[in-house]
Amino acid sequence: CLVSFLALKIADVNWQPTLNKAAHHTSDYSSTDAIFRRGQAFSITLNLKTTAEPGDNFTFIASTGPSPSESQQTKAVFSLSEESASGWSATREPSEPGCINFTISSPADAVIGRYKLKLQMVSGNHKVSSTLLGQFVLLFNPWCPNDDVYMANEKERREYVLNDSGIIFQGLEKRIQQEAWNYGQFEEGILDISLSILDRSLNHHEDPAVDVSNRNNPIYVSRVISAMVNSNDEKGVVEGKWNGKYRSGTNPLQWSGSVTILRKWYRRRYKPVRYGQCWVFAGVMCTVLRSLGIPTRVITNFNSAHDTNINLSIDKYVDVSGKTLDLSEDSVWNFHVWNESWFIRRDLGSFYDGWQVLDATPQEKSKGIYQCGPASTRAIKEGHVNLDYDSSFVFAAVNADYVTWIHYSKKRKERIYSDTKKIGKFLSTKAVGTNSRVDVTANYKYPEGSLKERRVYKKALKLLGVRSTGKKAKNTRPGRRPSAAPRQPARKPTISGKLILDESPVIGQDILLTLALRNLISDVKTIKVKLRASAILYTRRPKAEILQLSRSIKLGSEEVKEISFKISYSQYKNSLMDDRKILVTAVCKTKQGASLLVEKDIVLQDPFLTIKVLGPAVVHEPVNVQVTFTNPLSEAVTDCVLRAEGSGLLKEQLRINVARMAPMESSTVEFEIIPYKSGTRQLQVDLVCKCFSDIKGFAMLDVAPAR
Repeated sequence: CLVSFLALKIADVNWQPTLNKAAHHTSDYSSTDAIFRRGQAFSITLNLKTTAEPGDNFTFIASTGPSPSESQQTKAVFSLSEESASGWSATREPSEPGCINFTISSPADAVIGRYKLKLQMVSGNHKVSSTLLGQFVLLFNPWCPNDDVYMANEKERREYVLNDSGIIFQGLEKRIQQEAWNYGQFEEGILDISLSILDRSLNHHEDPAVDVSNRNNPIYVSRVISAMVNSNDEKGVVEGKWNGKYRSGTNPLQWSGSVTILRKWYRRRYKPVRYGQCWVFAGVMCTVLRSLGIPTRVITNFNSAHDTNINLSIDKYVDVSGKTLDLSEDSVWNFHVWNESWFIRRDLGSFYDGWQVLDATPQEKSKGIYQCGPASTRAIKEGHVNLDYDSSFVFAAVNADYVTWIHYSKKRKERIYSDTKKIGKFLSTKAVGTNSRVDVTANYKYPEGSLKERRVYKKALKLLGVRSTGKKAKNTRPGRRPSAAPRQPARKPTISGKLILDESPVIGQDILLTLALRNLISDVKTIKVKLRASAILYTRRPKAEILQLSRSIKLGSEEVKEISFKISYSQYKNSLMDDRKILVTAVCKTKQGASLLVEKDIVLQDPFLTIKVLGPAVVHEPVNVQVTFTNPLSEAVTDCVLRAEGSGLLKEQLRINVARMAPMESSTVEFEIIPYKSGTRQLQVDLVCKCFSDIKGFAMLDVAPAR
């Protein structure tokens, strides 16, 4: 940029990209912008047209937002060698003739975002001249001990800030599955999109100046992002849908990463992208927060309670045939995925520093809009459910009691004996530096059944104003139905039962099941069994009925009997085209004595998909990848698409059409990738087909630096 000064003629400004990127850990961003982290010095050089030696009468102005002001910390005016009240400072460094080197430092609590940097000079005749040196982006700094997001461990910083791929755990508590996710926070345009998400928020529309001045605080920024990642209140990024009908968009199971979603939202002028479910919201939020420099990870909670009225009790109703009835707004999801971000809590006190829960899935409103968190994991573990933000909702998700009822009529229901403590199991996240699973349940609660855990639960009930019956003393949140009728204890049945899967079923095969019933006492009884299988979403909401059977069984004294039955492929194929989850229930009734409900969740397995990299992976050198997959069905399938993506490996998602696959046929597809970043990279491949839900696989590649 050619700028003429009276006293000083600047030819251009060198933002020292190589030096600054290494020092600020911003080398990974695919951007020509100068990107710095706050609380740390950066270097710039002014190349001069003249060799005249100017005096030291330089003043810098750094400003951000639509109406910069010193009082709101969105503008800083600072001269050489003296720290201004704003915490910004500049020093002149030794330099070659014809140029001037400066080091500029920002405070560790500076507002993050896009800045302009100006230089003001006073010449001999007191004339002030000013020039724009350029723009830079300032981010949170987990490497700086004075930053609220400071993280002391380098391996953790590499994982939670710099890793651009990861694993999101899904499935069932007894069959936890790894799903790969491409966060891609350093891919082209993603940082710009993350900053534009902040500019689209309701807070920014209401008062842009105040909104920008609050962006020095990770509590504020993360809460705004939790509202903006869903589309419920403003034109946020992702529109949620949980009813199994996705024709007007993308089935949530088909996304493999955040980059495609964020670019689509941005390119289509902020139109919400259809459709997401919890892992999509969490994956996108992880990308945005990591791109802004806040250490973030993805957490999966198995058997997660959605407790709408926060009375710490989830009521499930079934009819006499075992069909799930929609009589309660509460639900228990097979799993639910949210985020944790790492920062201190100046608003609550240092006890609550550390991992904070954020949930962008639009489940309940908080202060009038669909946002959730940050809720301190320490507050959740200690039952401090009255603390900001939304700790009661997260506490219920991991601690509510699960109560099952058979609903006979409006006037008659029977409480069924069941495991009330099944909620909040195997809280999982990806390990630092590897893809294995780490269990973080102990961060959320004391051991189940321990004295400490019961004490915390009672404390939470008291703070929430819930009587031990499960009824709220007063309906503390407006517009909510109070809880169900007072708790009647469940009678213990005199029979026990278990649904056993004969082998792990693969999509396309028949499912063989056995119901084993045992008489627990020494009498003879006849048991009426009603079996039912339904296709469900991961929220356990039924989508379609697959099978109903009735049987009558005679059990002698302490006798065990087994009923075997089959769910054939032809029975389930039309219900499981876009998902592969089945809930099997058996309601067992005797003439006298309590009823028994036996439930089993089944997730059909993926047919295998193998990925082979045919040669060494080196930056800027093409390498071929071979993918082999099998049509799992005993019928031909047409119009499949193989998709591949991976940050540092493919700049855009790759799509290859697979015209036709004969029954049970294996196919091999080969394609070329040209890696553009070194290090460990994740390549994701999935086969999309109308006849069955995606078959996914991933491979980790070690990419060598350019030769």
